[in-house]
Amino acid sequence: MSTETKDSPYAVISTGGHQHTVSVGDVVFVEKEEGEEGDTITFDSVLLTGDDDDVTVGTPELKASVEGEVIEHGRGKKIHGLKFKRKKGYMRRWGHRQDYTKVKITKIA
Repeated sequence: MSTETKDSPYAVISTGGHQHTVSVGDVVFVEKEEGEEGDTITFDSVLLTGDDDDVTVGTPELKASVEGEVIEHGRGKKIHGLKFKRKKGYMRRWGHRQDYTKVKITKIA
């Protein structure tokens, strides 16, 4: 994450156990959300909003919302894992692909 200030209004939202800094027009990958492609989804867990002059921090959340349009659903790259115990003949391999939703932010209210 960069520490530079953004010119347009921005917000920090919390979804799927992750926090994302977003502004209008940004495209973000979030944990899988319900909805079809083209639907509008609302993020109600807004932790911070601000612009050049004014920043409002929630304790812990603000009474604000961020709206976005679902662009697509997909799956991320495969992550490989390995468990191994030497001298015991034990080895276990596993893999995981995380589901995601690609969202374009349309409004910060």
